[in-house]
Amino acid sequence: MKLNEIQPNKGARKPAKRLGRGDASGHGGTSTKGHKGQKARSGGYHRRGFEGGQMPLYRKMPKRGFTNIFRKEFSIINLDQLNRLPANAEVNAQSLVDAGMIKSVDAAVKILGRGAVDRAYVVNVDKVSTSAREKIIAAGGRIVEEVATA
Repeated sequence: MKLNEIQPNKGARKPAKRLGRGDASGHGGTSTKGHKGQKARSGGYHRRGFEGGQMPLYRKMPKRGFTNIFRKEFSIINLDQLNRLPANAEVNAQSLVDAGMIKSVDAAVKILGRGAVDRAYVVNVDKVSTSAREKIIAAGGRIVEEVATA
C-alpha cells in the first residue's frame, strides 16, 4: 500500500451537496433555504445572544465594578522560594526568569515575607515587603533601592 492509494472506506463519504445548479439537481432554485426571509439571505442569521427581540440576558444583568487602567500587576515571590538560588546571588528580574520563578523580565517583581531565608542575597527588584526586608537584612543580605521610572 502506498500513500497515493489510500481511500476512505466504502460509504464513509457522501458526495457534496451541489446547491443552486438547476432543478434537475434537486437543490436548485432556492438552494434548500426556503423562500425569501432573513435566513435565506446572505449575511447569515442573528448574532449570538439574540432572543427573538426579547431583552437579552446580557442586557438584563446589572453592571458591577470597574477596571482600573492604572493598576500595576506584580509577579509575587516569597522568601522560601529564594532559597533555590545560590548564596550571595543577585536577585533581580533576569535571575528569577533564569531560575523559572517568573515568566518575563518585563514583569514588576515584589518579594513577600512568607518563609525564611538562610542565605545572604543582594535584592534588586521593584518592591519588597517590610517583613521580607527585615528577614533579608537579618540573614546578611542587602536591598538595592531603585527609583522606579514612570
